[in-house]
Amino acid sequence: MTVKKIINKILPKVRNPFFKLFVASVIYTFFVIWVGNLWLLSGIIILADLFLTKFVNWRFWRKRKPAGNKYKFTTELFDSLIIAVFLAIFIRTFFLEAYTIPTSSMEKTLVVGDYIFVSKLRFGPRLPITPVTIPFTHNVMPFTKNSNPFFTIINLPYVRLKGLSSPKRGQVIVFNYPEGDTVIKNLPNKSYYQMVRQYGRQYIKNNYELLYRPVDKRDNYTKRVIGLPGDTVQITHGRAYANNHAEELSRGSQFNYSVKSSGSKADTILFQKLDVSLYDINFNAYNSIYSIPLTRDMYHKLVDSSYFKAIVRYENIDPSSVNKQIFPFSPKFYWTEDNFGPLVVPEKNMTVDINISNLPLYERIITIYESNDLRIEYDSSIYINNILTDQYTFKMNYYFVLGDNRHNSNDSRYWGFVPEDHIIGKATMVWLSLDKNKNLFRNIRWNKMFKFIRQNNK
Repeated sequence: MTVKKIINKILPKVRNPFFKLFVASVIYTFFVIWVGNLWLLSGIIILADLFLTKFVNWRFWRKRKPAGNKYKFTTELFDSLIIAVFLAIFIRTFFLEAYTIPTSSMEKTLVVGDYIFVSKLRFGPRLPITPVTIPFTHNVMPFTKNSNPFFTIINLPYVRLKGLSSPKRGQVIVFNYPEGDTVIKNLPNKSYYQMVRQYGRQYIKNNYELLYRPVDKRDNYTKRVIGLPGDTVQITHGRAYANNHAEELSRGSQFNYSVKSSGSKADTILFQKLDVSLYDINFNAYNSIYSIPLTRDMYHKLVDSSYFKAIVRYENIDPSSVNKQIFPFSPKFYWTEDNFGPLVVPEKNMTVDINISNLPLYERIITIYESNDLRIEYDSSIYINNILTDQYTFKMNYYFVLGDNRHNSNDSRYWGFVPEDHIIGKATMVWLSLDKNKNLFRNIRWNKMFKFIRQNNK
């Protein structure tokens, strides 16, 4: 039997409306089981009407025509656009979404101008918490500075569908900025909480207008997982450890170095050859010293060049220099960005002893992330939901994350843990990379396009 005869024999069966209904029902049933709401199985009634009975005109924006009559081209085009929009929303919600990298915190793994795909299926897609929103927008309306494209009239509880796995150490994840619940309207890139620690809450309230964002509408951040739920993390001389095991540094990991300049214009030419990011080059003209981030390979190339007089890796050993900037913002914890911890990462159902000394570590979790009422009386008595207690049991898993550009990254050292309900997905691939410092057509980084993102898994 020829291929043509086989196709002619199969086609009538495939076009049969009962066959179409069967296939659609099977796919839809698997989707309902994945979502976990069996009430959605009633949707099979709609599928039956679409393929068989056709009692309801589900394309209500156009009138039905007798069989054989064609619709106008504009009507067919509008139909196609509607279907494309719904399909795109479905894919963005449950499977894959594109994001851009706006800062240099993940250099050289991800650079400014990278456009990446984020897999939501990897850790399980998080269902929308703020469903009433303008499609294909996030937290700012296009062509505006701070107009909300979403409405908080409906807020749904956090629900995550089953994924392929949970986050692992070394993986690059995308998440909603944990401190992004409150934003200063005219200073959206400034941390509200950092400003409060610097100037006081009342000063900020009196002088600025504030915006409030639900979890899924906070800014998107990209970092590397260092500590998993239940881990004890520590940073010593800039190197991160989880349960006393040193992290596996990415080839793109870099640290800041002080470089004594020769006073020549050739300095910047050499930096360009080494691919040092322009966003991270700082120069102190008074003593002719550069502060630049370097990977291990870049450092050795710079040393081998014998061009500079001195190259010294930066390390902050003075806690007073970062007063109220390093988590948990308490003088009881003398930590810096290079010498931090030890710190236990909270795990779901883990119970910890709490007291006045360690409360700064978990206060935001208790009050903001897990919505409890907390107060302190008589200087040391801790009440949670009006109950005197010296223990707390966590309701969610949490993660500790760092940027690969260690001295130029706003990460867990500065605001604490990433709650599991803030996680969006795993960064998987760079599909486009544009260098905004170059002219059109020369700004495409061809060597980065369609490259998988390096994940360090032990």
